[in-house]
Amino acid sequence: MILYLHGFGSCGQSTKTKLLKAYFGKDEVLAPNLPVDPTEAILFIKKLIIEHDIDLLIGSSLGGYYASYFCELLEIKTVLINPSTQPFITLAPFVGTNKHWCSNKTFEFTKEHLKSLFEYAVASPKDPSRYLVLLQKGDELLDYSKAEDKYAGAKIIVQEDGNHRFENIDEYLGEIKEFRG
Repeated sequence: MILYLHGFGSCGQSTKTKLLKAYFGKDEVLAPNLPVDPTEAILFIKKLIIEHDIDLLIGSSLGGYYASYFCELLEIKTVLINPSTQPFITLAPFVGTNKHWCSNKTFEFTKEHLKSLFEYAVASPKDPSRYLVLLQKGDELLDYSKAEDKYAGAKIIVQEDGNHRFENIDEYLGEIKEFRG
């Protein structure tokens, strides 16, 4: 089973989720709404991995940060889509009230949340072959080169242009399937 981890302020019913479920089968992709609190999110993800037969993690943005943590901890194959490598820095401007993209409901992101993200930081991967990293140079929120450097040795695909949402992910679903094995 595939576990898809969405990014900051997103949800489990995103466009990426719909595309993944259409391609791999709705019963083959688990895509929950993640808690805002990073510690709660990590515990929630851990529980899902224990309860389901997860053989592939797919993480986008902040979800990629969480996916890297579990890839290193549990040696699960992982696909990263424009992953956040330093959310404890890049999410600093979002401390305060924010809106979920999918529901428009507000949520609070606190300085404590920001600080707790540092606890789940991963250095360079122990085994880069466990990663497929999809990056777009046009990502308006994250510098793609930071992920390119961090995951050196992994299979990395860097696409010109694009954006943070990686809207043409459907063009890479075959690549993800092949990587999964």
